[in-house]
Amino acid sequence: MSEETAQLYQKRIQIYPRSVKGRFRNLKTAALVLAYVIYYLLPWLRWDRPNAPDQAVLYDLPGRHFYIFGLTIQVQDIFWLAGALIIFAILLFFVTGLAGRVWCGYFCFQTLWTDLFMMVEHWVQGERPARMRLDKGPWNREKFAKKGGTYALWLLIAFWTGLTFTMYWTDAPTLVVDTLLGRAPYPAYFTTFLLTATTFVMAGLAREQVCTYMCPYARFQSAMFDHDTLIVSYNQRRGDGEKGRAKLGKGLKTREERQAQGVGDCIECGYCVQVCPVGIDIRKGLQYQCISCALCIDACDTIMDNLQWPRGLIRYTSENALSGKKTNLIKAKTIGYGVILVAAIAMLTWSILTRSPYTATVEQVRQPLYSQLTDGSTRNTYEIKLNNKLTAPMTVGIGIEGATGAILDMDGMERIALEPQERIKLLARVQIAPDPTGKGEHIDKITFVIKPLEGVTAEPIRRRVPFSTPDDGR
Repeated sequence: MSEETAQLYQKRIQIYPRSVKGRFRNLKTAALVLAYVIYYLLPWLRWDRPNAPDQAVLYDLPGRHFYIFGLTIQVQDIFWLAGALIIFAILLFFVTGLAGRVWCGYFCFQTLWTDLFMMVEHWVQGERPARMRLDKGPWNREKFAKKGGTYALWLLIAFWTGLTFTMYWTDAPTLVVDTLLGRAPYPAYFTTFLLTATTFVMAGLAREQVCTYMCPYARFQSAMFDHDTLIVSYNQRRGDGEKGRAKLGKGLKTREERQAQGVGDCIECGYCVQVCPVGIDIRKGLQYQCISCALCIDACDTIMDNLQWPRGLIRYTSENALSGKKTNLIKAKTIGYGVILVAAIAMLTWSILTRSPYTATVEQVRQPLYSQLTDGSTRNTYEIKLNNKLTAPMTVGIGIEGATGAILDMDGMERIALEPQERIKLLARVQIAPDPTGKGEHIDKITFVIKPLEGVTAEPIRRRVPFSTPDDGR
């Protein structure tokens, strides 16, 4: 009995994507350039701030402030992040229902960095046949030079990617100098080298395996597809004809000759498969590995143009259109996603535009609830928390209302200047004298009024709090 080891997993088949030109390749390149310009240059964009580094986008964890140009986000505004995530999720569902996995094909970080790494590989090692020969050949000086050069450039890009991410959390010029001089904080080195390693592995080595095996989106995308969703599709009726596909040959060089013999327009050139970054054959129908990059459309259109045949053998279309039916993009699901998306964006925008420049809370000190003074007056103590959310100083005034004869004592802090984004706690004592006639209204509530006096124009904040007296326990 022979002993054979069963292979539980298929060995990876190396993919060597071929370069292609066309409108979708140009669109991918434009998205790639735009994404890299934003990602790599944004930390270097300056923005004047009196109390923080002059950086347009800065996530200041020690100070618990997040700066996005003129917008300052504090810890209590974290619900804005939840709102933004909800908007992105709804937008993903909305777009996927209309046009399939266009996010994966053009805007996903894995796609963008893998695309750049493949460009470097193509520049150093050559076109698809040259790379295949290089991998199959022995390790010699040429192979060491080209492979080493490729990995070195990948590592440089990966390092700058990790360092750029770290720049968003501290002042970018200072971090670069400190990192190169070996005096940056440990978390900065850890974050930079972790992202360097993951970028190098994911974009350079794993590539399509991330999309195929690691990304959950490929697994549940079908739940958002329907027969009207625009997807990259092969026109099997036109491409295969009645007798299937065939290469160009004697008696099969023109469309008329091929149609007369029942042969389709696909000439079995394999160009659509060679340009696919995940290595699938789109002619086999919709597959979960497909990221809708549409490079196969550019490849097929190039061949059709060379043959002077009509384009569209592979194109963005729907299953209904392929079967001769009408594609209906405006339907209940699309409208529902659109309405929810617009509502979510409107709510988040309204919340940001109407945000208060400062916050104030007032809480009663409950140990003790009240103090009885020698003249019969009752005194309660309160803790006031003020938070200046602006990057500029402001002055606020504190007073009380709703209690006749009440005296506010804050040791001269009734008017206080707050530094940019300063948080402060104050003690306030409110004293109310007894009514000698005994006919006055019982006071169990008072209202603190905190209003800006200088530095900003905003509505006063009113906080109604309890006022405890000896009569409360009777």
